[in-house]
Amino acid sequence: MSDRGKIDRDFFDQYIYPNLGAERDDVAVGPRHGVDFGVLDAGGTAVVTATDPISILPDLGWERAARFALGVFLADVAVSGIPPSHLAIEFSLPPEITDEAFATVWTTMHEELDDLGTAVLTGHTARYHGCSFPWVGGATVMGVGDHADVIRPDGARPGDHLLITHGPAVEATALFANLYPDQLRDAGADTDLPRLAARLPETGHVRDALLAAASGPVTAMHDATECGLHGALVELAETAGVAIEFDPGAVPVADDVRAVCDALDMDPWASTTSGTLLIAVRPEGVDDVLAALRERGTPVADAGRVRAGTGVSVDGERLEHPEEDPAWRAYAELAETADSGETGDD
Repeated sequence: MSDRGKIDRDFFDQYIYPNLGAERDDVAVGPRHGVDFGVLDAGGTAVVTATDPISILPDLGWERAARFALGVFLADVAVSGIPPSHLAIEFSLPPEITDEAFATVWTTMHEELDDLGTAVLTGHTARYHGCSFPWVGGATVMGVGDHADVIRPDGARPGDHLLITHGPAVEATALFANLYPDQLRDAGADTDLPRLAARLPETGHVRDALLAAASGPVTAMHDATECGLHGALVELAETAGVAIEFDPGAVPVADDVRAVCDALDMDPWASTTSGTLLIAVRPEGVDDVLAALRERGTPVADAGRVRAGTGVSVDGERLEHPEEDPAWRAYAELAETADSGETGDD
């Protein structure tokens, strides 16, 4: 098991999956490694649920930090095609956060939730010694709808096209450009860092997922978080029991992203990129989904095919799930350099 990021599949399969509490008939979709959400059957109604930690990064500014955090945990329900309708949220805050700062976080979240039609159902908010940024709580998101409308995580099937939005490592590099621009320049990232910083995902991908679901026969969606696009491709194929042929040339690495990844010796394809969606679509719906996302201004490419079989192939070679996300190492090193006050002039 890696010492950073999510537990790996082996640990999950050995210790988590066999020990899931009571077996209940109302669990329609239960925990599986690499799957974004679960589904509860509540008297014939589907309740899609997902739980995530809350990451608030003060250096982004309180409003932007709140929108970024919100987008991360709402997306795991949105990829089911069911709009996030309810939120249970818990904040374990460090003592130093002021009332004014938290009020800004909360009111910003309220405004976004109100626009999305998501109600806060319950929660807990407190300051505790020992808590520190960025990890300051947890959130459980729910979406209530018809079972027939749920886009299941194992729904991809042979013949589907695989659409990719945005591209690799956008989240990780945009986050670094916001938090550590001086350290990136010292590391040799010769690019427009403010332009890259502006690409940090907030809640747009939540709306992307819901728009895609409404625009065509989508069979599966997945948010490319830890271990990036390579990890998400393997997870999507394993969950559905299919093979995926992926064309990385259809989803080029943006120049700004490449510059930062090269400077940090970070593989963009294995780096977290929340906000980048994998969308499996039946052939007859591809043009409609592409058109809808592009009209919204979302970059999207038709970059793969789902086949019978197993595994992911890239240029004829089998792709394995990354052992760890290199963005975690890069983040730790950048933070350490920033804390020590080191610069390229020392």
